[in-house]
Amino acid sequence: MPSTSWGYRAIMRLGAALAPVIGLVDRKVADGHRPRRGAADRLAAWAAVRRDAARPLAWFHAASVGEGLQAESVLLELRRLLPDCQLLFTHFSPSAEPLARRLAVDAADYLPYDLPGAADRLLAALAPDLLVFVKLDLWPELATRAARSGTTVALVAATVSEDSGRLRWPARALLRAGYAAVGAAGAVAEPDARRLAQLGVAADRVRVLGDPRFDSVAARVAAVRPDDPLLRFGRGAPTLVAGSTWPPDEAVLLDAFARLRVRRPDARLVVVPHEPTEEHLRAVDRRAARAGLPAPLRLSAADGAAPLLVVDRVGVLATLYGAGTMAYVGGGFGRAGLHSVLEPAAWGVPVAFGPRWRKSRDAALLLEAGAAVALGGPGGFRSPSEALLEQWESWVTDEARRAAQGGRALEVVTRGVGAAWRSAEMLAGLISSRHPRR
Repeated sequence: MPSTSWGYRAIMRLGAALAPVIGLVDRKVADGHRPRRGAADRLAAWAAVRRDAARPLAWFHAASVGEGLQAESVLLELRRLLPDCQLLFTHFSPSAEPLARRLAVDAADYLPYDLPGAADRLLAALAPDLLVFVKLDLWPELATRAARSGTTVALVAATVSEDSGRLRWPARALLRAGYAAVGAAGAVAEPDARRLAQLGVAADRVRVLGDPRFDSVAARVAAVRPDDPLLRFGRGAPTLVAGSTWPPDEAVLLDAFARLRVRRPDARLVVVPHEPTEEHLRAVDRRAARAGLPAPLRLSAADGAAPLLVVDRVGVLATLYGAGTMAYVGGGFGRAGLHSVLEPAAWGVPVAFGPRWRKSRDAALLLEAGAAVALGGPGGFRSPSEALLEQWESWVTDEARRAAQGGRALEVVTRGVGAAWRSAEMLAGLISSRHPRR
């Protein structure tokens, strides 16, 4: 079994040592570093009291909340297939902490830094039968040492974009040992399977199983009650819900909305910033005033629908998409990357987004199905706000066309459901074939 290189270990040690210093100027780094310092102690303490050596243990790791939602759908299916299996969930980003607290698992915490001592200590304490990395957040030190200890290493929802930095030198060389330790991988699609082999996963260990994100999104939408108070903000008027927006998105949205209201004063806009800080919300207020729009109403102060509603809390976007008759997804005009387009699609509404969508497989599927619209980038004949205005007005005035596009969006989501069960079935087979191994 290959080991990580001295270069990889040196980089990890340097990163762990610098994290407290970087955290002085970067709040996100600080928020992750503080709880990560004691994570190994907490997990070892849980294992000393709660770990049942007579039962198998599947350890899932996801980087952030998006990958955590993919993990959740697989976890639920695995629990149904192997109800006796203990489940552990770790994450890297602080954004996944609220999700980790509500998951139906035996324990959840941050993943310690990928250093030899921490990896050996946790593997000895937890004795996992299965270590599952979600999407692509595989940590080579932990993976290689787990494989050497007899734990099967797996990947689910594995996807590798064609321009992923992991495919280039030096990342590819530094990470290769970790991917070589993978015993089974469930890829989202055929191109992902081929790129996993480029990273070092043995080709005969890769199966194309689809994306569990479709299962997760469909389940979240199905769980929303018809009388949920958030849904009332879209009733009675054509409403566009703009989710996970950044300032470049809001510039396009508010300009288009101001011009749309001249012809359709009944139209409504709900803006859900990706980071609803007070500074960001005040900037939206100022931009709306410059566009001649009504003063935005904050969700926390709203008791009913408003022409322009700005959401000042997190965790409600997936439900709010259900209040809309159409949707806009942010991130397509900046470097943050396009955010998830599946939530609005699962509600059966058509979707618009900016020109930087090509790293999103889901956006490509919606465009191919005629269920979404990508607004033009630089060099087009129309500005992005003009393109959005034209599409927005079309959706408002042509209900049949809008409904047809929304129906196609829902079909895309429906066709993708089932990957969570297939992934769980693969993992259950790995556990059943090896347990009891002690």
